[in-house]
Amino acid sequence: MGRGLGDLEAVIMDRMWSYRRSASVRDVLEDLRRERVIAYTTVMTVMDKLHTKGLLKRRLVGKAYVYEAVSSKESYTADLMRESLARSGNQAATLVHFLERLTPEEAAALEAALQVFPPKGRG
Repeated sequence: MGRGLGDLEAVIMDRMWSYRRSASVRDVLEDLRRERVIAYTTVMTVMDKLHTKGLLKRRLVGKAYVYEAVSSKESYTADLMRESLARSGNQAATLVHFLERLTPEEAAALEAALQVFPPKGRG
């Protein structure tokens, strides 16, 4: 997988995830220009790279592409977590270290998630 994001890629993906709809390069450009000076070609290049990485799908509408996120931010984050765990060498030890570092809020979120999707063998 190896789909870590660069700074601008992360900013653009955050926008695409927040839209929850398709968007053109121009849509994203206008949104980004509220906070920074950025060129159309820069946004177009980054969105094309995100498409190549499999994070955005696109379709031609007239003469321009319209893009949409392939999956949710939560799904993408879960994939990154699983990828990191797989590379850890010792998954059990990695999970123990992860659990040791959970904040009370994160622990509560984990408990809530386990109620929705219990692991195999648990109730």
